[in-house]
Amino acid sequence: MPFRPPLVPHEVFVADPPELPVRAPGDSGLSAVHRAELVQADASGVTLKAGTGDGGSLVVRVEAAAEGVLRVRLSAESDARSRSAAALPLVPAHTRPAEVRTTGGTVRVGAGAVTAEITLDPWHLRFVDSRGRELLAQNRGEEDISGRLRTLPFGRSTVDGAVAAYHESFTTPADERFVGLGEKFTPLDKRGQRALMWNFDAFGAESDRSHKCVPFYLSSRGYGILVDSGLPIEFDMCQSTHSCVQILVPDDLIEYYVIAGPTPTGILDRYTALTGRPVLPPKWAFGTWISSGFFVDTQEHVLERARRIREGGIPCDVLHLDCYWQVDGNWSDLRWDTRNFPDPSAMLRSLADDGFRVCLWINPYVSRNSPLFADASDAGHFLRTPEGETYVADVWHGSYPACGIVDFTDPEATAWFTGLLRPLLEQGVAVFKTDFAEGVPADARAANGLTGTELHNVYTLLFNDAVAAVTREVAGHGMVWARSSYLGGQRHPAQWSGDVKASYPAMASTLRGGLSHGLSGIPFWSHDAGGFFGTPTPDLYVRWAQFGALSPLVRLHGTTSRLPWEFPPAAGRDAVSALRLRHRLMPYLYSAAVESSRTGVPLMRALLVDFPDDPAAWSADLEYLLGPDLLVAPMTDPSGERGVYFPAGEWVDHWTGAVHSGQRHSRIRTPQDCAPLFVRRGALIPTVEPDDFVGDAPFSDVTLVSYGGVATETVVRDVDGDTRITARRSDDRFVVEVAGPLRVTGVTFAKVEGAGAPPATVIVRKSVA
Repeated sequence: MPFRPPLVPHEVFVADPPELPVRAPGDSGLSAVHRAELVQADASGVTLKAGTGDGGSLVVRVEAAAEGVLRVRLSAESDARSRSAAALPLVPAHTRPAEVRTTGGTVRVGAGAVTAEITLDPWHLRFVDSRGRELLAQNRGEEDISGRLRTLPFGRSTVDGAVAAYHESFTTPADERFVGLGEKFTPLDKRGQRALMWNFDAFGAESDRSHKCVPFYLSSRGYGILVDSGLPIEFDMCQSTHSCVQILVPDDLIEYYVIAGPTPTGILDRYTALTGRPVLPPKWAFGTWISSGFFVDTQEHVLERARRIREGGIPCDVLHLDCYWQVDGNWSDLRWDTRNFPDPSAMLRSLADDGFRVCLWINPYVSRNSPLFADASDAGHFLRTPEGETYVADVWHGSYPACGIVDFTDPEATAWFTGLLRPLLEQGVAVFKTDFAEGVPADARAANGLTGTELHNVYTLLFNDAVAAVTREVAGHGMVWARSSYLGGQRHPAQWSGDVKASYPAMASTLRGGLSHGLSGIPFWSHDAGGFFGTPTPDLYVRWAQFGALSPLVRLHGTTSRLPWEFPPAAGRDAVSALRLRHRLMPYLYSAAVESSRTGVPLMRALLVDFPDDPAAWSADLEYLLGPDLLVAPMTDPSGERGVYFPAGEWVDHWTGAVHSGQRHSRIRTPQDCAPLFVRRGALIPTVEPDDFVGDAPFSDVTLVSYGGVATETVVRDVDGDTRITARRSDDRFVVEVAGPLRVTGVTFAKVEGAGAPPATVIVRKSVA
């Protein structure tokens, strides 16, 4: 939302959203759907002519989009499209045969697991599951005691004769909960919040401003809602009235999808089948990333940093160089500062020989001080003002010179930009950190005719698409490390939470943002371990490193150093220990990541994903499951003590073997050298001895760790295929069958309170195909 600090002058930034116009009291302009008549029924669904309360008419289309997915459209013309669709189609046009039935004044459109029931006169629309249970139903508009509408029903509104927005409202039972809507740093349950789909430079991770909006949410009643528009949609999640969710879409139509579950995993599976499966990062990306930090760097410093990392036994796959690999003040003209990096090719070769890959910081802006600016401006490679001049925008909020914003709607501008990246990749750079992209002003103009408002949210997709494409062309993978995103952004792994403050509360709100983003279909997320700005205390540095080590991806980065040797010896040792734990768990983590890419289920997921029938799981937003069997509760308090909710089952303390019974809250205390980590009792966790880096090769010499010595099954996924592992126990024998390419060399038994002695005989054998 716009930044409005209390009792100080309001700050207005170049990329703030336009506000919706307001009708004066008594003005007309509400066109709510009151009745409809069936115009056409076809194999996909139905088209209806809707009569509105002001005597006008609109077109309603209800159709099956996929198994368990219905699409609803309301517009003035049947062929209306979102104004942002000119930049990028956000949702593929999938259809499937629908079951259409008409009985009297009721029309039913079925898509398997969900059916729309339409009452024609008076108009009403509701959705039921395959058993006839109501999932959600339209609300005709909530009124206050004076008869004034507090929410707007299905229809559209005009102001001074121009369409301002289309809208939809749904009645909400008192116990319904909502999650998703992108990387939101507010409480996980969005009930009582108002979320604006507008990508902001969020200035941290502790407000309702978000770098990454996704117009999609899940309900505890077993459905999801996706709105297909790139415009600044507003989701009023029972804030205006406890009884109603209201959706405002300032576009040429409202088009939304109702996605059946009934479980969160089922909803996410259908959602990513519709909008695109998540792209799996390369295997090495799951190793540790260590940054130069946001301060002047040199080739000599980079090589010295690499030497100390290897000598210290610190696991690391990627060295990240932030802004200052370029000339200060020229950001981002994508050229080495040859004074500080006299021979980058030699540096990259040396780092590669030691097992390092290199990531470079970029953004889609070019400083007006850059030697490249004038020619690029003359060539029309930047967004324009309404008057046709190059838009020079204060995208750095006064901290650095104003910039031109590359126009990725223009193929020539895109080719110019990627042409600057290609030589860097050919030189040996592995990946780019695609920073910013939230800075498109509302009044800008793009080459394809879009206004800044229409382009603002989808701009980040175009930017990351361009960078991913040239990276894939040269480096063989399409990974970026992105700050901003929008609908469909799961095709851009990875994404990180932005410039968070180095404090315990900020770490906690960062975690909330990651869980929210995971529930929006983005499984590969990260954050700046240690916090970005400010210097963390030694204990916070350790706790954040532990949180990072047990996140989908991990990077140490900040405005001051996050290198372990820059902290007191005990803190540095404990942070490295957390990273080594991550690398020990790498077969488990990578296996879960592959599954996430196939299904859309987040790698770091809120408890409600696995326990949707547990009301407490919907509000537990400071802990998570990492894959199916690890429960992580980052230490968010300097005391070393916090509350943890344990879901159903039994959970074994990774360090002590103590067993916590499920469906209860407990207070836990962990010493600084121990990350709060619990393992599902009965789990079989594949591990390896931690190496200097993860690399690309299949895992070898895997040791299985059994938590309880009981019969179980698991699947380990790797670059060379899936391996099914079946463990059976008979008296004092533990037999493990391995079907697949994984090389299992041993089995150990973790300490588990009350489990008794481990079996005396352990047999591991390959199954014969």
